[in-house]
Amino acid sequence: MNPILPEPDVSSLYTPPPPPSFAPPVVPKSTAIFQQIRAAVGQVFVGQEEVLNQVLAALLAGGHVLLEGKPGLGKTHLVLALSHTFGGSFRRIQFTPDLMPSDVCGHTLFDMASGTFRVRRGPVFANLLLADEINRAPAKTQSSLLEVMQEAQVTIDGESHTLVPPFMTFATQNPIEQEGTYPLPEAQLDRFLLKVLIDYPDVVNETWVVKAVSSRAAGGGLSTSSVPQVCSPQDILDAQEEAAAVQAVEQVVDYAVKIVRATRQHSAISLGAGTRGAISLVRIAKSYALLEGRSFITPADVKRAVLPVLRHRVQLAPEIAISGQSVDDLLNSLLKTIEAPRI
Repeated sequence: MNPILPEPDVSSLYTPPPPPSFAPPVVPKSTAIFQQIRAAVGQVFVGQEEVLNQVLAALLAGGHVLLEGKPGLGKTHLVLALSHTFGGSFRRIQFTPDLMPSDVCGHTLFDMASGTFRVRRGPVFANLLLADEINRAPAKTQSSLLEVMQEAQVTIDGESHTLVPPFMTFATQNPIEQEGTYPLPEAQLDRFLLKVLIDYPDVVNETWVVKAVSSRAAGGGLSTSSVPQVCSPQDILDAQEEAAAVQAVEQVVDYAVKIVRATRQHSAISLGAGTRGAISLVRIAKSYALLEGRSFITPADVKRAVLPVLRHRVQLAPEIAISGQSVDDLLNSLLKTIEAPRI
């Protein structure tokens, strides 16, 4: 009988493989910067997260924003706080019925000391321009912003003056049913990349704001002077370049075009969006993607951009407008009829 030999010990000869390593995804520099900007502005602009996301997307896209809401909801506070985050210059124009175009863009005047004419630059020469209550001024003054917003330059007495980038116009607008307002013309509206609606905050955030503001003398709580600078104007320009380079596949671009073309064919819409509307959808979709750290856009990014991009570019037919249906309601129902691509 053969003896039963013990099995050899081979445990010392086996080295288990190392556990798999899951490195955290690399966040693009621009995404990280805008996360810091969001946090900084959020310290003084509370309870309006989607509004802040839309404003940051417009800044990434290098477009202008029309802010609409009742007075006292923090529209001016938002823009001033945003300028502090990147150390940009900020100017504000209070639009009134007697405001002249030269009060916006500037004019030439004769200098008695030197005996020459010199240019007095208007408040549009800033990184962030706040046109407060723009629809309280007549159309002539409103249109003085057209060249500034489209070309980023000002012509004073035949001489062109280029604005220093980044340049962005925020125009606040009171609802047109209020007394003393002038509706903006279509050409002016189309220059705005987004129309952002600011509504009342919920009860929790509103209570917090009231306590924070009233806790200091003269209601000095939530001051924008406390907002820290987290980047430079050059960082904003670099982020805009990075946003423009976000990939947009053909299927998603076609989806954006179909949405815009559908607004021109809908029986309830008297004026549909133009090609600039489709371009704006893709630009804002790219901004949303970069804000989330992605290098490509999805149909969900386009859907998210539809309301702020198109609500000021379409007009309801008169019989629909008097029925009480809003533009947002119509755009949401129209969006359901267009199949999104699967990528």
